[in-house]
Amino acid sequence: MNAEVLQDWLDGADPEVLPTELRLAYAELSGAIEIRPLGDGLLHQSFHVRTGDSDYVLQRVNEVFAPEIQDNIGRVTRQLAMCGVRSVTLLATVDGADSILIGEQGRWRLMPHLGGVSFKQIQSNGQAHSAGVLVGRFHAALSNFDEPLAPMGIPYRNTSVYLSALRTSLLSHRDHRLWEEVSPLGDQILEAFDELGPNVETPECVIHGDLKLQNLLFESADPPGRDLAFALVDMDTLMRAPLWIEWGDAWRSWCNRNEEDAETVRFSVPIFEASLRGFLEGLGRDLSDAERGSLVTAPERITLELCMRYAADALDEVYWGWDKSRFASRGDHNLARARGQWQVYRAACETRAERERILLTARR
Repeated sequence: MNAEVLQDWLDGADPEVLPTELRLAYAELSGAIEIRPLGDGLLHQSFHVRTGDSDYVLQRVNEVFAPEIQDNIGRVTRQLAMCGVRSVTLLATVDGADSILIGEQGRWRLMPHLGGVSFKQIQSNGQAHSAGVLVGRFHAALSNFDEPLAPMGIPYRNTSVYLSALRTSLLSHRDHRLWEEVSPLGDQILEAFDELGPNVETPECVIHGDLKLQNLLFESADPPGRDLAFALVDMDTLMRAPLWIEWGDAWRSWCNRNEEDAETVRFSVPIFEASLRGFLEGLGRDLSDAERGSLVTAPERITLELCMRYAADALDEVYWGWDKSRFASRGDHNLARARGQWQVYRAACETRAERERILLTARR
């Protein structure tokens, strides 16, 4: 479970704590308000807001995202709600908008607090199965969704962009203090990606786009609620893409039995199988041969993509958040992340034959 250290509640009546313009923008933010920081996200600032008996999540949206991502979230979550799939929902301002821009204080949005708990790592095969069922229901609900989805404002799941960025970083930062460590790893990443070659072509579908385990909510911290996934959160990365991109990222996160920057990694095949069977159950249909084929190397591809991003930023030192208590610089932390994801890639490669067998035989 997330080891979140809850801070003391602050008085939301203080404009230094909660801007007056923001309070006036939402009918829900009236009366006595308590507020405290929530979570440890790398991009958004999130807060738990309590007004009487009601709880909300207030977020300052990172400026790298286009304002239109709120439109994406609204369209998709309305469709999910009609199909009985729980997820975040954006509350409207008094003017009917889905967010509010407050000058230099940025763009803000308000959502109901859904409760439940999140986990950094899968706790059981049953939890993996339940998580897979929820993702399957998400995809089933959106199988005929034909409304537009706006670009999110940043290059995301765009491998060619990441390849180019890594090559550029390796060439332009030869004088960087970490170059001699990053360079051989970067060469390994590029070589491994070339060896994989292009993936099987499959139709695009609407994907969540960031299925790390922390973006799923479970009913409680302990069994049996621990193994009951009930909602998806963090919908900023909604997009249309092949199914393998969705599951490549999920399996990279769910099947890794260590932290993302750990030097030793174990890729869990039982968790892979449990989540796949859950997904087929929630989806309500079997996968095509092309879809199955595309999923065989999905974890390796997305892991290498993340390797590229971490390795490039180890030299660029411009994007990712970093743990100042453990690392001397952003570059040092991102080098550790790149090395950790490289170990995830190698561990995934070792299980590929077994995963392929499961993929070819699993049915709903």
